[in-house]
Amino acid sequence: MKSVKFYRRPELVNPRLVTAWPGVGNVASIAATYLKDKLEAEELGAIDPSGFFDLGGVFVKDNVVDLPKFPEGKFYYWGSGGKGEDLIIFLAEAQPASSSYEYANIVLDVAQKFGVQRVYTLAAALTEYHPDQPRVLGAASSTELLEELEKFDVVLAGDFYIAGLNGLLLGVAAERGMESACLLGETVKYAAKMANPRASHAVLTVLTRLLGVEIDMAELEEFAQSTDAQIRQLGNEMKKEFLQNFTKPIWEREENEENG
Repeated sequence: MKSVKFYRRPELVNPRLVTAWPGVGNVASIAATYLKDKLEAEELGAIDPSGFFDLGGVFVKDNVVDLPKFPEGKFYYWGSGGKGEDLIIFLAEAQPASSSYEYANIVLDVAQKFGVQRVYTLAAALTEYHPDQPRVLGAASSTELLEELEKFDVVLAGDFYIAGLNGLLLGVAAERGMESACLLGETVKYAAKMANPRASHAVLTVLTRLLGVEIDMAELEEFAQSTDAQIRQLGNEMKKEFLQNFTKPIWEREENEENG
């Protein structure tokens, strides 16, 4: 497997694969990174990124030009010791600029090398409002897996589209006969570019139950509380701006407006 550099070759028992890339609200990356850190998952390997990304520049630190750096895509592993599912976690700093289908296949090549039969991707589901408790929507490769998701209060929303590798990987896994599911945390549209750890918390709560894994969620909850206030403030500012720009005081309305 020339496109992947392995650091270790552990023996894993019935492992599951969890994948995450940056996206709306950074929901997936926050959840998967938190899971990796709390489990103290170890580095397994990395994909050679050179054929999948175009570099448009370099960073400068203290006026000194840094070396060109491709976005990393790394695999981590964790063994449950028989207390739950063994895991492989794939975390990428960016989604590939080209050859996404090939990239997805490489991720799954590694997964199958270690015996993975089920794949989870994580994502965001856009909403018009900021919910106090985001729902988790789901999609899966089989009716049996959908029934399993429903047991954990995952909402099956019918027909929708999952953009990017979060969706593509599901289809590529299905081509290989692997079980696959996506968990999507509700994220308000107007704050799509802000981190939304509340949605990540909701997704990770469901995921850990599916995996039979227990982790301390206190730090993620604290992060969520701090950003909740920022997201609500942004929403209030947008409402205020809308009222100022798109409504008229009654004394400024024309007579024909008042009479309908």
